[in-house]
Amino acid sequence: MKKNVVFGFLGNVLDQRSKGKRRWRQWRPTIDLCHQSDLPLTRFELLYYQNDYHLLCEVIKDIKILSPQTEVRPIVVNIDDPWDFEQVYTCLFDISKNYSFNPEQEEYYLHITTGTHVAQICWFLLAESRYYPAKLLQMSPPSKKEIMEKNYNLEEADLIAQVPYGKMNIIDLNLHRYDKILTRFQQYAIQATDLLKSGIATRNPQFNQLIAEIEQVASRSHAPILLCGPTGAGKSFLAKQIYLLKHTNHQINGQFVEINCATLRGDSAMSTLFGHVKGAFTGANLARTGLLKNADGGLLFLDEIGELGLDEQAMLLKAIEEKQFYPFGSDKPIQSDFQLIAGTNKDLKLAIANGEFREDLFARINLWSYQLPSLAERKEDIEPNIDYELARYAKQYGIMPRFNQQSRRAYLAFATSQDALWQGNFRELNSSIIRMATLAPQANITLEQVEKEILRLKQNWGKHKSDDSLIPLEIDEFDRFQLEKVIEICQKSSCLSEAGRRLFAVSRTKKQRSNDADRLKKYLAKFGLSWQLIHQL
Repeated sequence: MKKNVVFGFLGNVLDQRSKGKRRWRQWRPTIDLCHQSDLPLTRFELLYYQNDYHLLCEVIKDIKILSPQTEVRPIVVNIDDPWDFEQVYTCLFDISKNYSFNPEQEEYYLHITTGTHVAQICWFLLAESRYYPAKLLQMSPPSKKEIMEKNYNLEEADLIAQVPYGKMNIIDLNLHRYDKILTRFQQYAIQATDLLKSGIATRNPQFNQLIAEIEQVASRSHAPILLCGPTGAGKSFLAKQIYLLKHTNHQINGQFVEINCATLRGDSAMSTLFGHVKGAFTGANLARTGLLKNADGGLLFLDEIGELGLDEQAMLLKAIEEKQFYPFGSDKPIQSDFQLIAGTNKDLKLAIANGEFREDLFARINLWSYQLPSLAERKEDIEPNIDYELARYAKQYGIMPRFNQQSRRAYLAFATSQDALWQGNFRELNSSIIRMATLAPQANITLEQVEKEILRLKQNWGKHKSDDSLIPLEIDEFDRFQLEKVIEICQKSSCLSEAGRRLFAVSRTKKQRSNDADRLKKYLAKFGLSWQLIHQL
């Protein structure tokens, strides 16, 4: 069995009740702890203040009488003010750093009954952070009835045998050992992921796993998050839901600030992000705060961060790392503590290689990076998203549009087929539902409307269909069939990297290093083709 070791303060009030043999009639928590049969103590690391030295000697003597097997190790603490949190925490922290813990052979407890409330709080924090690999131990006195039933008209030796026993409660801060608490954790995690998905019952296992991890990161971290994926894949939507989750949990109290970096150019980019002082440039007649300051205490979402200029990238990196920046034209720094979520449909590693994106900024925002799949890669999630879009339309316009069984089956069959390219992803699905809902007579979406909408979508995608003119005439049939499929996937993808990921999804896992975009580029080059040429037609 492991040896039991307790850390605790000598109680200069609770451990000092009476003198002489009368002391055995009083409940003293430190003494009581040492003769609990359920927890035989091997060692007591007893912390005391220098002024309590005489009390320490008396308590040690009484412990030896009641529990001769317990070794008491006095530790004098140099704390001027036991109610000063910084002093107490620093003292207990230093003790832990200099102590040789041996968890394999010893079980540790922190006695929180004695000492000031500040000391009790510090014990809790140090146990929770595992600086002390220990459980908390709380003693409570026996009832008055139990004390009154004792016969105290005895000699001291007989009184010792009747020392009042209190109750001992051990608190393990490993919360996963408590079934009810663990159940509450699981319920919260389900509610949190449900919030991130806005209640949409998504079915794609990879996407659900991705959202589950994002929930953990959003709940536990303030570090930047990078959301990658094609336009319309839901980066902005997810960023807003992360903000709602953190705001609901009281982790942030500022506002959600969003900007598409592709709209920022020249001096206006600096001014929009970092603000400017009056007269900073021509036309700057008034000072401007800037979005980074507006996001102080909240969340800043920079969509299409790959479109930022290099100067803005440098200033953004400084703002993230130092929580301060200089407005355009000012030499006085502005403080702002915000969480950053960045979105991009660019291959930022390729942008770094081309000198278009700073490698140090990428390293800073790439701690938590997630690739959001396109709608075409989540066909099983189309149906629940249709229901979500219908409900959103009803909330906005006060009319609940509905499919009949036949029209719903027809639309779903097309939406989940290979013919549905969904180039605009969820944004395009939203537009499609809005068109049908708006034109639906008495809010009933008919089969005729669905057929018209399918025709409209096919016409919109017509220019993206595979063009035989791209394929060289003198080519083996084997290569032709393969090349046709590659061109089709390229036309369905928003960028070279996305097409590469879809084409080389399996082989990528077997390589230590992979560059899907480069592999695809070289393959197309063998037939005199390029990404730009495919998308020009």
